[in-house]
Amino acid sequence: MCMENVSREILIEKVGSLYKLCNLAAMRAMEINAGHKKLIETDPKEKVTTTAIREINAGKVFLKEL
Repeated sequence: MCMENVSREILIEKVGSLYKLCNLAAMRAMEINAGHKKLIETDPKEKVTTTAIREINAGKVFLKEL
């Protein structure tokens, strides 16, 4: 499974800002590193940051507004 080209603009639209996108991807990557279950099918060699971005793009990970 390869990383599809995900437009940064599309990801920013989903999250709201580049700052929020970076923080969300970093937090999700840390969760995956800590042993949390991946929400999408991945290649075992795929980096956790790539998985986090793909999860955001798939709509599986998002920010919950308070």
